[in-house]
Amino acid sequence: MNASELRDKDQAALTKELNELLKAQFSLRMQIATQQLSNTSQLKKVRRDIARVKTVINSKGAL
Repeated sequence: MNASELRDKDQAALTKELNELLKAQFSLRMQIATQQLSNTSQLKKVRRDIARVKTVINSKGAL
C-alpha cells in the first residue's frame, strides 16, 4: 500500500482501512503471544501501514 493510493481515498474509506489494519495488528499480536506466527515481519508491515493511513488522515484533516 502506497501513500499515493491512500490519498485518492475519501475520509470514510481511510477510517475503514485503519480499522481493518488495527484488527489485523491485534490478530498478529495474539498469534505472536501464542507462538503461532512464523513470519514476524508481518507485524512491522502492518504497523507501518497504520502509520501511513494515520498520516494521510491527519494531512487531509489539516486541508
